[in-house]
Amino acid sequence: MKFGFVRVLLLIAALFVAIPVHAEQRNFYKIGVITELSGDLVTGGNITKRGYDLWAQEVNAKGGIEVQGKKYQVKLVYADAQSNPAAGAAAAERLITQEKVDFILGPYSSGVTLAVAPVVDKYKVPMITGSAESPLIWKNKFKYTFGTIPPINFTGATSIKTLTELKPAPKTIAIIGSNDAFSKATAEAYKTAAEKAKLKIVKFSIVPSGQDMTPLLSAVRSMKPDVIAFGGHDEEHVKFVKALKQIGYTPKALLMHCGITDKAFTDAVGKDGEQIFGTTCWTGTAKTKSKVLWPTASAYAAASQKAFKNPGDYTQGGCSAAGIAFQTALQKVGAKPGMDEAMRAKLVQALEQIDVQTFYGRVKFATSGEFYHANVGLDPLTIQIQNGQIKTVGPKASVEAAAQYPMKEWKSR
Repeated sequence: MKFGFVRVLLLIAALFVAIPVHAEQRNFYKIGVITELSGDLVTGGNITKRGYDLWAQEVNAKGGIEVQGKKYQVKLVYADAQSNPAAGAAAAERLITQEKVDFILGPYSSGVTLAVAPVVDKYKVPMITGSAESPLIWKNKFKYTFGTIPPINFTGATSIKTLTELKPAPKTIAIIGSNDAFSKATAEAYKTAAEKAKLKIVKFSIVPSGQDMTPLLSAVRSMKPDVIAFGGHDEEHVKFVKALKQIGYTPKALLMHCGITDKAFTDAVGKDGEQIFGTTCWTGTAKTKSKVLWPTASAYAAASQKAFKNPGDYTQGGCSAAGIAFQTALQKVGAKPGMDEAMRAKLVQALEQIDVQTFYGRVKFATSGEFYHANVGLDPLTIQIQNGQIKTVGPKASVEAAAQYPMKEWKSR
């Protein structure tokens, strides 16, 4: 009995011991991509795919990544996380142990990223997510995981500050978030910023992901908040706008974060998207300059428009910037395809040291503190949809257009 129990313990322990990943000799980089290609988060997953694809296409069109005088093409190997953390973790293990990828470009969602990060740490394979923004990722201090988009608790306060500078300034706010890692963190970031700005919070609620918001918003309507702020994912934003319109309540300002800068959102809600505020760290009109691939934000947006009939949003851009970060680090340490564990460790060190100006802006990963391995080189922006276009309305140094406030009533659009 005792011997059998010991055998079970040994078996469980064995499952958590990484099998060494042996290098493969190749004349191209084999890059694993884990993202949500099916399930509830497929819209965001497809945005990340566009970003990774565009980077790979541009690199290969230029002959590949030049390392020590030789150019190496890149090949992306996709694995579907199915909008499920467990599936994402299994996909990571398969890419590493079976496909023997050199490194990984990471998921769209924070929940899947949190599941994948321990796997890449276990096998010591570097990963950069071009999308995930939950502070939980960086607070866990995963050694092999990096991110090109700053965490929401780094960016979230900017849009609240912009709203409080409007005339007349709003005085009350209702904050709602879906109960997943990113969306909940977004709502919490808005709550912290609102408290600091002395906005009266008339409602703060975290609700199950995918829940029909109509009953909750009907209750919020009676509180008549000046601002409604929502933390959710792409599809949820569309449903949220439709629910507000259905109950006939137009706040003075509607603030959402992820997803409203992508063409899919404006296509889905049409004129009802007008005057909605959002938080971002990049737009296609940002004043950036780079010597790596695309020279400016507008050049990237034009390339995206040509490739996908979509200029791309900050998530897609963050994914392309993730590729550039790897590209820069590979060149820095002279890492050729088929890296062994020692070279992958050097690649991590190189990522920690890079400070590069890209079409996306500055990429510089923190090496300590609560933002460990997140990109802290970018300045957050407040944006608003105006005449179907994304316009930067804050902070003052970056303003492209004056904020339109208050919002037009749904019925008068």
